[in-house]
Amino acid sequence: METSFAVIFDMDGVICDTNPYHSLAWKAYLDKHGIASSEEEFIAHMYGKSNSYILKHFFKREIVGEEFDRMEFEKEALFREIYEAHVKPIAGLIEFIEDLKANGVKTGIATSAPYLNMEMILSKLPLRDKMQSLLASEDVSTHKPNPEVYLKSASNLDISPERCVVFEDSFSGVTAGKAAGAKVVGVLSTYKKEELPVCDDYIVNYEGLTYQKIKEIIG
Repeated sequence: METSFAVIFDMDGVICDTNPYHSLAWKAYLDKHGIASSEEEFIAHMYGKSNSYILKHFFKREIVGEEFDRMEFEKEALFREIYEAHVKPIAGLIEFIEDLKANGVKTGIATSAPYLNMEMILSKLPLRDKMQSLLASEDVSTHKPNPEVYLKSASNLDISPERCVVFEDSFSGVTAGKAAGAKVVGVLSTYKKEELPVCDDYIVNYEGLTYQKIKEIIG
């Protein structure tokens, strides 16, 4: 049995509440480079943003090529070291995905994070065999808010973007999902409802969320 819609999840703040650990990693990284930072600045310029944007903001210059690769790897390695012992899904996620799969829904992950981060999280959670599409930052040429990652995910899942429901927690991610033509559910793990673009629905976590509810959203 296969339904006529798909569900695509962002990762940070959607599958796992990683953002507090990204804060710790960025603070350690920026401290090492003598750059002051605050939680307020992270909320405005880190959560949901690509590493190229974040580095440009804090270092006040374009960082590209080998220098970018080296700096990104150093920061993300710090994150993986800090977070690895703490990986856990947002409440109700596994049960929700199992309900989707029991009803024949195709699912995917579409993250702006590097592939190694996704690999670490997939090594800790029972999700890999439930996903028909896995896309990380290396898989796209333009990051969110550009819709490329969601358009590519829909293509991988062999379904039109308009028949996809995207779960996102950030302004840029919601914007990307909407620009792709998908329905978007805002996950309020990082931002308040009024801090995101208008979504088709909002959740704090996945407890009580079902296939039937997603079917109603897709229409």
